[in-house]
Amino acid sequence: MNILDRKTLFTVLLLAILSYALGHFVLLNSQVDPALLLALGIIIGGIASAFASSTGNTGSSSISGSVETTTLYVGNLPYRANEQVVRDLFEEKGRVFSVRLLKDKNTGKRRGFGFVEMPQPDALKAINELNESEFQQRTLKVREAKQKQESLTTNDHD
Repeated sequence: MNILDRKTLFTVLLLAILSYALGHFVLLNSQVDPALLLALGIIIGGIASAFASSTGNTGSSSISGSVETTTLYVGNLPYRANEQVVRDLFEEKGRVFSVRLLKDKNTGKRRGFGFVEMPQPDALKAINELNESEFQQRTLKVREAKQKQESLTTNDHD
């Protein structure tokens, strides 16, 4: 569970406790319609959730527009390694946005390489510390991934 998930869970639990206390102790003797209380709770929860997500982007696993990301090629992976194991390894070096391990289309078996997307400073640290390091009896190859060559079609009608 990443830090944003924990913060969101904590916020929801705190709102639930406050709502219970407010409903039980303050509004117990009042004649307030329960449907109105539910609507008010939903509105307050939505506002609190929006506020928490706008202030909590530092721990977010989503890619922010202000963060320069780098995709790393990770080669010579053990075939038994899965996405979570690779994610755990790279998270020791910094934030990880995504992990994609490639599989053979026909057999469904892993091909021994994949890609990890990280913020640029964390990616540089991962390259320096993980390239040529041993992982599950294999020597990893970690470098910046090359961008796919896109075929450009030029329509010159002049």
